[in-house]
Amino acid sequence: MLALRRWRFPVTTVAACAVLVAGCATAPRPKPHAPPAPAPAPGTPQQPPAAEKPKALVIAHRGASALRPEHTLAAYTKAIEDGADAIEPDLVMTRDGVLVARHENDITGTTNVADVAQFADRKRTKVIDGERLTGWFTEDFTLAELKTLRARERIPRLRPANARLNDQFEIPTFEEIVRLAEQASLRTGKPIGIYAELKHPSYFRGIGLPMEDKLAAAVRAQPYLGQAPLFIQCFEGGSLRALRRTLGHAQSNVKLVQLVGNPRKSPADWKLAGDNRTFGDMLNTTGLREVATYADGIGPEKSSVVPRDAEGALAAPTALVRQAHAAGLFVHPYTFRPENRFLPKALQTGGDEATRSPSGMVRELEAFIAAGVDGFFTDDPALGRRAVDTNR
Repeated sequence: MLALRRWRFPVTTVAACAVLVAGCATAPRPKPHAPPAPAPAPGTPQQPPAAEKPKALVIAHRGASALRPEHTLAAYTKAIEDGADAIEPDLVMTRDGVLVARHENDITGTTNVADVAQFADRKRTKVIDGERLTGWFTEDFTLAELKTLRARERIPRLRPANARLNDQFEIPTFEEIVRLAEQASLRTGKPIGIYAELKHPSYFRGIGLPMEDKLAAAVRAQPYLGQAPLFIQCFEGGSLRALRRTLGHAQSNVKLVQLVGNPRKSPADWKLAGDNRTFGDMLNTTGLREVATYADGIGPEKSSVVPRDAEGALAAPTALVRQAHAAGLFVHPYTFRPENRFLPKALQTGGDEATRSPSGMVRELEAFIAAGVDGFFTDDPALGRRAVDTNR
């Protein structure tokens, strides 16, 4: 019932909820012999019943990317089937200004582009957010050209089963992902959230492809984005500020999320502006208060919430969740993955680093849920759903 408490939702869900309420209204009264509750003494302050804490939000990181090649309609479909509350597309731009889902605009490792002779001359060396990269980039292709390519598993050594699905799926557009979520919502009666990330917005703005304008236009143009749970996340606070000005506060279904990277590194827009602060400066009390002026929540690295000790075991939670909540921000850490490679040593299972440890990931999540997080990003939403639903 998380989605029903937090978000606006379709009429079909409202009707279902009304039936539930009507049923509750006819529930049997207590038996006559049950002793009445004692009346409070005169002048005793009345405490309202404690509100039930909403369940943590299960965010499908790039879809069910532990089970299907990431950022494909197959991965998003699997995520919804596995109980995700929201699906997360990373958004980059094509040359003709279309938002598409890829982990990075460098598509060398996530598509078959390097094997397509037609595009051999598109290989470039670029500097993106201060990093020099050589490969093929979405902004050098039209949407029609990208649609001729096929997706590939980004980490095949750790996910060989996904690699066997290479070259079967297209690169989806943002519009196609929204349509998928809308159809699933209509089919299931459950609002399926969209949790979109703008990747490298300063870079794209610098080459004449402003992402914020394109995303804001999509929110206005697509009815589902005007009513469904919609989160917009970015490592660059400047983009979130621009979206806050553009979208305003009128659309209560839209939540802005400041992603927080390595505490020793800096957001690209701060570096371009000559601001010497780092992501770590966002995580102190002053920084959190500043973030709260333009965002609704933060998405920190999970080690900022529950670190690991020198032996690789989970240590005691930090104060971040408490401090973020005090500033009025929700907390959605990233990323929870089921392979040994990504788990604390004590939660790994027998085998190599690619071996899955489902119970280990669930136990890791239990520590974060106990620490009070409001949601989390996971590559395996079925396991995320299990962790949430068994920790009430």
